[in-house]
Amino acid sequence: MARIEIPYTPRYPDVHKALESHRFTVLVAHRRFGKTVLSVNHLIKQAMLCTKPRGLFAYVGPLRNQAKAVAWNYLKHYSVTIPLRKINEGELSISLPSNASPSGSVIRIFGADNPDALRGLYFDGIILDEVAQMKPEVWFETVQPALSDRHGWALFIGTPKGINLFSDLYEQAAEREAKGDANWLALSFPVTETNALPASEVERLKSELSENTFRQEMLCDFSASCDNVLILIDEVNAAIAAPVDLEMQQNWPVVVGVDVARFGDDATVFFARRGMYAYEPVVLTHLSNNDVANRLMAYIAEVKPLYVCIDQGQGTGVIDLVRGLTATSPVHIIEVPFGSQALKAEMFVNRRAEMWTSIRDWLRGGGRLPNNTALKSELTAPTYEYDARGRIKLEAKETIKQRLDGRSTDLADALALTFAVQVYPDRDSLFPAWGEKYGVKAASKMRNFVLDYEASDERWDPFAGQANHDR
Repeated sequence: MARIEIPYTPRYPDVHKALESHRFTVLVAHRRFGKTVLSVNHLIKQAMLCTKPRGLFAYVGPLRNQAKAVAWNYLKHYSVTIPLRKINEGELSISLPSNASPSGSVIRIFGADNPDALRGLYFDGIILDEVAQMKPEVWFETVQPALSDRHGWALFIGTPKGINLFSDLYEQAAEREAKGDANWLALSFPVTETNALPASEVERLKSELSENTFRQEMLCDFSASCDNVLILIDEVNAAIAAPVDLEMQQNWPVVVGVDVARFGDDATVFFARRGMYAYEPVVLTHLSNNDVANRLMAYIAEVKPLYVCIDQGQGTGVIDLVRGLTATSPVHIIEVPFGSQALKAEMFVNRRAEMWTSIRDWLRGGGRLPNNTALKSELTAPTYEYDARGRIKLEAKETIKQRLDGRSTDLADALALTFAVQVYPDRDSLFPAWGEKYGVKAASKMRNFVLDYEASDERWDPFAGQANHDR
C-alpha cells in the first residue's frame, strides 16, 4: 500500500506506540484530554494495516446517537484523504483499503444501549468509550467473545465515574500488567501530567469545581464521590481493609437482612452482620417464594441469627412461609417496610433513609465489609437531600437503578435491613473479655456506657408495630 497521510498530528505519540504493543488497554484520562480523537485515529490506522480479509473494527459509545455525535464526524474528517474510502451514513460505517485488499476493512459506530447489534459479529479491534456508563454484560457477554475468533484487540477509554465496569477493568489491567502479562496495559492521565489545558485553566477549574468533582473529572480519581452522595467511596474502601477483632464480635448477636427480588433481573439477597463484621452476601436469582424460604431456612441454620429482617415490599410471601417454619425457634422474623415512618421521624423521611444512614455511621465507626465489587458500587450510588422539615431523604430507587444501568441496589438494601433492629452485646461475656483484653478500667467504662445507653430515651423497641407472633 502506498504511503497515505491523514490530517492528524498525534498529541500523544507515546500513547499510540503503547496501544499498538498491547492487546487490551484501559486508558483513564481527564476531561478535554482528547480521548476520542486519539482513539478514532488509532482505529483508522489499525484498519488500514489489517492483514486479515474483511477486517471489521468498531467504535462503541454508551448510546448510538451519542457515539454518532461524538465520533462519526471525526471518523469522516480524519479519513478524508484516504483513496477508495466509502461512507455509509445509514449504517454509520466507513470502508477503507487495507494491507489485505483495496476494500479490506470496515469501521462501524455502535451504541452499548443496543448490545444485540453487536452479537454474531467478529471484531479485529474495538474502542469502548465512556465505559463507566456501560453494563458489564456488554464487555463480558458480547464484545469479548467477538474478539476471540481473530485475536482482536480492545481499547477502553473514559473518565472515572465511581465504582463500575471501568474502574474494575482499570484495576484488572493494572494488576495483570504488574504480574508481567504483556496483553494488558493500564494508563492514567490526570490533568497534572498533560499539557492538554493551560495551567491557568486548570487553576480556574480547581477553584470553581468542588473538590470531589475536580478529583474525579480532572485528577482521574476513582475514589472521588459526588458531593451529595450519602456513603463515600473512601469510606467503603476503608471498610474493606478495616481490621476487626473477630473474637470480640462473637459477643454480638447475628442479624440477617433479606431483600427479596422485585423483578426478573433483580436478585434475592441474604446479608448477615455480627457487630462490626459483615459476612459475604448470598445472592439468589429466579427462585420462587418457596425456594427462597427453603434457602433462607438453611441459611438461618448456618449463621444462627437472633433477628431476620425481611423487606415487606416483595417479601410478604417469604415472610409468611418462614414464620411458619420458625414458629418454635428462638429466631425473630421482622417485617420491615422501607417506605414506612422512620423510628426517628424528626430526622429521616422514612425507614429506608434511616437504615442507609445507619450503614454510613457503622462504616465510620469501623465496620468491616466484604470485598465485593457490586456492593461497593451500590453503596456509593445513592445521593441524598433534605426535605422542607430538614429530614434526610434518599434518592429514589428507580433513579438509582437507571444510573446503575438497570441494576437494583439489592445487596446494599439487604445490608441496610440488618440495621432495622437495635441489638446489644452479651454483657455477661463481653465485659470480662474486655477486661482481659483492654484492662478492668476500660471494661468498666464500656459497661457503664452500655447501661446508660440502655436506660436512655435513645433506645427503641425493635418490635414496635409488629404483631405478637413476631416476638
